[in-house]
Parts: sequence; structure tokens; C-alpha cells
Amino acid sequence: MKTFWRGVLIFIGLLLVGLIVGPLLIPIPPLEGTQPPQALADPDSQFIPINGLQVHVKTQGQGEPVFVLLHGFGASVYSWRAVMPGLAQAGTVIAFDRPAFGLTERPLRWQGRNPYSPEAQVELVIGLMDHFGVEKAILVGNSAGGTVAMQTALAYPHRVAALILVDAAVYAGGGAPAWLRPLFATPQLRRLGPLFMRQIQTRGMELLRLSWHDPSRIPAETIALYQKPLKAENWDKALWELVVASRESDLPARLTEIQMPCLVISGDDDRVVPTADSLRLAEELPNATLAVIEKAGHVPHEERPEAFLEAVAEFLAASGLNRP
Repeated sequence: MKTFWRGVLIFIGLLLVGLIVGPLLIPIPPLEGTQPPQALADPDSQFIPINGLQVHVKTQGQGEPVFVLLHGFGASVYSWRAVMPGLAQAGTVIAFDRPAFGLTERPLRWQGRNPYSPEAQVELVIGLMDHFGVEKAILVGNSAGGTVAMQTALAYPHRVAALILVDAAVYAGGGAPAWLRPLFATPQLRRLGPLFMRQIQTRGMELLRLSWHDPSRIPAETIALYQKPLKAENWDKALWELVVASRESDLPARLTEIQMPCLVISGDDDRVVPTADSLRLAEELPNATLAVIEKAGHVPHEERPEAFLEAVAEFLAASGLNRP
């Protein structure tokens, strides 16, 4: 019997060693064909130093109101290209790539606050507003960008004139469960995590198709623009850093604190953030207007830009936020 249990313990010990050491020995092939973000820039791209990061920014329009656009997970400034000219007719439009996405700098080492953390993303919005001398802005956030917009409104209510929340991820998808997060920071998962993130090279198209009501209408240009940031250096490692820094949101419990005017926009066929979640959000926010766009999915500003701009224009007029 002692020999049996000794064998069991040896087996368990070898298994644990394999689990601890094995991931550290798996070869990780380098990404091929990546470039510095500036090499992928467009003629209208700006790279602005904000809170220690070189942030990729595009602007249009002038005067007030000022719109700050926050894209969702896996997207970038290109997500807003169809509606930026329309919004620019009403005021100034500032779109930027959130950390880990687009062409914004992707640091792998830093001092002080983690640039991928929710708090740092809020401070980045305020830092960007400060850079452009904007005292108050209308924050427009899609999906996870809507989460950042709402967190900014809670932290700096005096800097936010209104919120436009486009299929905002409020009730689900706010980060990994607390019990799982410590595992993400282990040496084993820090090594393998970027490898997991590379699945977006193939699975990303599935998510894009899921985000549209009619995937057959996705322009070839849109597909190319979604894939473009995957040519930037260290995109896989930075995306894992974002996952490590994420956590569950406390937004559902704090909705009554958001007192400024809010426009909740949803596609009527959102299969990423269910349309029912946006209906609930509009009911639970104290000062919200709801607009449901027909024949649209998770990105109505891309799929139905004219209907999106019409909803925004009506909201601005009703709230007294349009250009004086």
C-alpha cells in the first residue's frame, strides 16, 4: 500500500511540475510582418503624447459641442469613419484609439499606473480633453467604449455634458471574474496569453460578422481596416495586458449617479450585447432617451450611419446641446 501511495504522489508531483514548467517551455513564434504604429498611419492621423502614451487621434470639425468617440473591443478610430463627417457638422469630433487597440502606443513596461487599467483609460479621456482645451464634452462610446464613457462620467461628472451609449456593454462582459484574474498574471499565462490573443486573427472575422445585422453587406474596406491594427508591433502582448488589467464593472449599481442627459442607441438585432440590455439601460438611467435602429446589429454607426446620425441630431436638439 505504501508503494501505491508513493507512486500516486510521484505522479501528482510530476503532473504539477509539468503544469508549472511546461508552459514556460512551449516555443512562441514571433509575429511576422509587424511595423511601428506610425508606419501604418493615415494622412490625417495624429500621434499625441497623453499621460505617457503616444495616442493615435483623428479630428474633424470645430467649435462646440465637442464629441469624444470611444470605440469598442477589437475596433479603432476607423469604426467611426462613416459618422465623423456628420457629427463634425454639429461641432468638433475627436476620435482616438484606446490602449491595446489601433495605432496607439502599446507599452509592455511602465512606471506607475497600468495604462491598460480601467482607471488609466478614464484618465486618458480627460488627458485628451485637456490637450485640446475642452472643458466639457459629449462622450460617445460603443460597446466596451461605452463602459469607459460611463466610468469617466462617474469620475468627472463636471467634464461630461452628455453620454451617447451605443450598444454599451454594461451588464455583462465587464472583465474576468475576481477568482480567475490572479491566474492571468502568473508567468505561465503571461507567456501563453499573447498566443491565445492571436486567435483574433481568425476568430475576429466571426465576431465582425456577428456584429452586423446583415454580414453580407460588410464592405471589403471595413474588413481590411479591422485587420490593419494586427500589423502593429506587440498587438498580441498588449491585448493580453488589457485582459490582465480588466475586472468586473460596478456600473449596474451606480447608474442612478449618472445624471447628465444620455442617449442609449441599440441595433434591433444586437447579438453581442443583447438589445434587451440596452432597453434595460435606458430604463435604469435617470435621464435617458432610447433609440433603437432597425436592421442594425452591434455597430449601428457602421451599418446604419444615416439612422445613427438622425438619432443623435434629435437627441442634441431635445437636450439643448446642439451648436448655438
